[in-house]
Amino acid sequence: QVQLVESGGGLVQAGDSLKLSCAASGGTLSGYTMGWFRQPPGKEREFVAAISWSYGAVYYADSVKGRFTISRDNTRTTVYLQMNSLQAEDTAVYYCAAKWHGGIRSVNYDYWGQGTQVTVSS
Repeated sequence: QVQLVESGGGLVQAGDSLKLSCAASGGTLSGYTMGWFRQPPGKEREFVAAISWSYGAVYYADSVKGRFTISRDNTRTTVYLQMNSLQAEDTAVYYCAAKWHGGIRSVNYDYWGQGTQVTVSS
């Protein structure tokens, strides 16, 4: 069982940056492909970014490519999402998720965090 805890959300202005963190509670994220998803108000959850469990390959949604960066620390306990040039359309609840030995384009993740709110004012 993997417990994921997100942090770093908040209220920012358009053009600002935020860095989200996703920490594994009581364990490691080694062997897990990690993904970030988001759910805008009134919309379905959507994929944002993923980093593979093996060689650290990354994959981004077109809407965030060039603005967001996913990374993981060397201890394999925390995954980050650096978000730059934030726009009002990025307003959403952001979730991290883990999938054991998952592919970089996996859609069905095994574990999910509780989410953190990101609000971008224009």
